[in-house]
Amino acid sequence: MTIGIDPGHNGLNGTDPSYIDRQVWNGREWENCDTTGTETDSGYTEALFNFRVAGYLRADLIRDGAKVVMTRTTNKGVGPCVTTRSYTINRGHANVAVDIHADGGPPAGRGFAVLEPVADGPNNHVIAASARFGRDIRSALLTRTAMPVSTYDGVNGLVQRNDLAGLNLTRVPKILIECGNMRNATDAALLTSTLFQRQLARAFEAAIIRFLHRG
Repeated sequence: MTIGIDPGHNGLNGTDPSYIDRQVWNGREWENCDTTGTETDSGYTEALFNFRVAGYLRADLIRDGAKVVMTRTTNKGVGPCVTTRSYTINRGHANVAVDIHADGGPPAGRGFAVLEPVADGPNNHVIAASARFGRDIRSALLTRTAMPVSTYDGVNGLVQRNDLAGLNLTRVPKILIECGNMRNATDAALLTSTLFQRQLARAFEAAIIRFLHRG
């Protein structure tokens, strides 16, 4: 099996605004090539968090015998654009994929949100499978981590989004996970913890295995 992993953003995105601010077509509308992402109040960046969790997940999946397609292999670069990330996973013929992020929500808000694609024509055939995978991700996070569902985004931790290239352009079952709110002190303490990052990776691994075994 082949698994796609997209650790959102990149560590040096903020050094090249002309690159990340250029407009790309996300399947429905124009959006920025990428953004810098958010960070905790202490300055721990979302880009680093995403990359660390992705690295743990990649190692776990390779140990399981999977092939892994990563959209970036360093946190010391710029980009790639959100469109390129989606194309990379599509070209890799992934059986399932996850876009890893953390949110910059209201400081009083807590929790994770699973973002699912909305049918736009080309992605129609993966909408139902993506929704099943999203439920698997939500269940794994609730049973294997201390992060609750979002108190400010979606319904019971699930959100449908039609404004993101990674979901609009996907040709494989995929979700985007906002693992928690970096602007909330309780969530931030978890998100910056190596132990929690490893727990997240194991939860994603379990959800991926469950999804693939059901077919």
